[in-house]
This record gives sequence, C-alpha cells and structure tokens, in this order.
Amino acid sequence: MRIGELVRRTGVSERLLRYYEEQGLLAPERRPSGYRDYTEAHVETVRRIRCLLSAGLSTATIATVLPCLEPEGEVLAPTCPDVLGRLRGERERIDRAMADLGESRDALDRVIAAARV
Repeated sequence: MRIGELVRRTGVSERLLRYYEEQGLLAPERRPSGYRDYTEAHVETVRRIRCLLSAGLSTATIATVLPCLEPEGEVLAPTCPDVLGRLRGERERIDRAMADLGESRDALDRVIAAARV
C-alpha cells in the first residue's frame, strides 16, 4: 500500500510516518519509482509505535523495544531480556514525573483553596 493508505488506516500523518522512518522505526520497501510500499505489518507497527509513544517512551527507546515485541500482542520476546532494564528505567522516570505532577497539583489546590477565603 502507498503512504496515503497507511495514513488513512492509522490516522497518522505522512510527516510523522516519514519521521518514524528516519528514526528507524519503519522500513518500507521502495518501488522502482521510488514510492514507499507499506504492508499490513506496517499498520500494526505504527499502532505499536503510537501506543509506546503514549506510554511516554522516546523514539530512541521505542527503536530498542519494537524489535523485541512478539508479532502478536504486546509481550516482550524472551530473546530481549536486556530491554527489560531499559523499560524499568523508563517506568521509574514516569513514576518520578507523576509524583512531580502530583506535587504541582497539590500546590495549585492550596492556592485555589486560599483564594476562596
């Protein structure tokens, strides 16, 4: 399928798809005309990329994790145990960010409560 069809199927813009390709996350075949040729597998790959991005992972981390995902589902392949350490680090980073956001929310709540007086 051409890039326009992949855009339609995934809801991701051409610009982002090209960015994913630049980052090594997508590797479409090239037709003799130079056009990119995407497959059904690319549709699933884009969905996985979007899912991992929404989890707060960077494209650099996703490039490491993506090859370690089983073809079906979101399970890490047992052949990539070293990726688990990186994912644990990402989870700790997200936990810290959530704690910081909670503190910011609490500070805002105090300001709002004080304004009601």
